[in-house]
Amino acid sequence: MISAEELTSGLARAMQRAGYGAPVQLERLTGGATMESWRFSVGNEAFVLRRAPSLEFMEGRPFGHDVEAAVIRAAYGAGVTAPEVVAELQGDDGIGSGFVMRALPGTPNPKEILAMEDAAGLLRQLAGDLAKVHSIGRDQLPDAVPVMNYREVIADFRVQFEEAGGDRPIIALGIKWLEDNCPDECAPALIHGDYRLGNFLAEDSKLTGVLDWELAHFGDPHEDLAFGCLAVWRFARYDRPALGLGSLEEYFAGYEAAGGVKVDRARFRYWTIHRTVWWALGCLKCAKSWRDGSDRMLERAVISRRTSEQELDLLMLLEEDAPEEERAVKVDAPIEATEMGEASNGEIATAISEWLATIKDQMKGHDRFQLAVARNALGMIARDDALLPESTSSELAEAILSGEESLASASLLADLKQAALDKLSADVPKYPALAVARKKWTGDN
Repeated sequence: MISAEELTSGLARAMQRAGYGAPVQLERLTGGATMESWRFSVGNEAFVLRRAPSLEFMEGRPFGHDVEAAVIRAAYGAGVTAPEVVAELQGDDGIGSGFVMRALPGTPNPKEILAMEDAAGLLRQLAGDLAKVHSIGRDQLPDAVPVMNYREVIADFRVQFEEAGGDRPIIALGIKWLEDNCPDECAPALIHGDYRLGNFLAEDSKLTGVLDWELAHFGDPHEDLAFGCLAVWRFARYDRPALGLGSLEEYFAGYEAAGGVKVDRARFRYWTIHRTVWWALGCLKCAKSWRDGSDRMLERAVISRRTSEQELDLLMLLEEDAPEEERAVKVDAPIEATEMGEASNGEIATAISEWLATIKDQMKGHDRFQLAVARNALGMIARDDALLPESTSSELAEAILSGEESLASASLLADLKQAALDKLSADVPKYPALAVARKKWTGDN
């Protein structure tokens, strides 16, 4: 773990190379599912350092921070609302891998962005910026930016699934669907790879920044369009399918008007399912990175439990391919457990969570964020203690992957719906899609 003093000293060397003075007021920013972000000042200017939590954390990634910085510079030059990269870390700086950007105004907080007055106007700006991203040619970027091979990625999903235990039938169903419905590859465009709420900055309904380019690659533009529209990235606005800000029709019209390709609804659906499977596997992988010590942040362990969000979303996407008689079967609402006698483990976890809430105002910056994550974790423990649903089966998952079982199999869809409702009710009961699925699948308001 690098100390604040070491970080400041290394930053001073990097900023000096770029012609700036010594950094001051170094502060860790909240959030950041993979990389760390630190804000600091030099004179009257503000900057942000983006760095890996460890050099080991960068192993196995398709490219390093030098290539990511080059992608951001190309986007900035193409008129995308991207930050300006001013310096890159070197080995002699002694603070790992990363780069420095000029700080931009605005908030990344989805709750604040979704409450802005002109959501439709912000959606048009985002659609326009995405069209600009997709216009950047391969000759403008390093060769290290990969080109996606659709079939190879699906095959890798199988490998990741097996490495994670191969026992989640809903994810198996998604992988099999991708294998059976993979489209022909199209002319590759530059893909941001993580174009969604949480990675944008906005102020007064104006887009002020597009962040987090670490997943950039060349591929199908529909992948970017679809990812930000996943239910998980709409946050509280499940009712607004385009980035939580508006309708798909508005989003697509704005994108096409700005020069983007004509949107193909079938390809859009494919990539919605593809990226749902991708994020489900990504959540599972977080548990591995915590266990092997490459990233021992509390957030990593908690994110792994968000796999159940994606399983429910995935089943809602796939069920339209099931026979009508299977879709019509209703399932039971999750059972509300009651407790008697001495305090259970779950009740003790709740008591700790309530105590942590009393010291919330004493925390600031990343510590405040981590306290919120800790309370979420304790809530998961409390609900698991009251209701521990069964949602894993390696035998069923293998049968689905082999084609022996499918959505046409009698009662399979209903069984998976029940498991998805039970699991998510324990993991993240406030997930907006859960209420929608519960009403649809159980008939219970």
